[in-house]
Amino acid sequence: MNHLLRSHAPISDEGWALIDEEARQRLTPGLAARRLVDFGGPHGWTHSATSLGRVEAVGPVAEGVDVRRRRVLPLVELRAPFAISRDELRDGDRGAADVDLDDLDRAAQRLAEAENAAVFHGAPEDGITGIVPASPHPEIELGADPATYAAAVAHAVDLLKRNGLEGPYGLALSREEWTRVVETSEHGGYPLFEHLALILGGPIVWAPGVRGAVALSLRGGDFLFDAGQDIAIGYEGHDADAVALYLEESFSFRSVTPEAAVAIGSA
Repeated sequence: MNHLLRSHAPISDEGWALIDEEARQRLTPGLAARRLVDFGGPHGWTHSATSLGRVEAVGPVAEGVDVRRRRVLPLVELRAPFAISRDELRDGDRGAADVDLDDLDRAAQRLAEAENAAVFHGAPEDGITGIVPASPHPEIELGADPATYAAAVAHAVDLLKRNGLEGPYGLALSREEWTRVVETSEHGGYPLFEHLALILGGPIVWAPGVRGAVALSLRGGDFLFDAGQDIAIGYEGHDADAVALYLEESFSFRSVTPEAAVAIGSA
């Protein structure tokens, strides 16, 4: 038994398989940060901190003996609760193909958005400095005319190259900017999405929770996501009507090379 207490839930093996698969399908498209930064782990629930490889002096412990304390970055835990009707679970065990898992879908959306927002925009109260606030580059403005988008992304890539940051490059797009890009054709009917992909040489990612857009180098080693427990579903409790569950993860994030990213219209 582990801390998720799944064996205590009044859910059959088939029910758990259904819930886990639904969560996987709903989470995968939205976990944009993981497609653009280095993912380490998962190291397990008991992994509590990321070593920074540095120390700080804290004074002598005795005459002639100095003390240095290892510096670490604590992991944060994200939890998104949801509930499933016990009647729906029973119908799923009977073979129903339309089990109502809408509350799980909403929780998965909230968790993906929270993870992306922490990585790209930070959570200072939790010790996370995001990619955008850490970047020393001025934000590239994005006009209302979609025709300016290719120039803005090309400017960002040029800025990264001039700072010695090799590609390929990736682009994280907010929901609004994703729609704007995929719906736009440039002069002559050439899709803007394909033009941007040629400029970047890397993926363009739909990133709920991100504001505007962020271009970054994918050469590796610049942005580090350290997972303790990867996203999992745990059991909270139940009554006669519903089972209370939650999605949970733990991680830390570091911008090791802040200059390897440029914000585009993310204010």
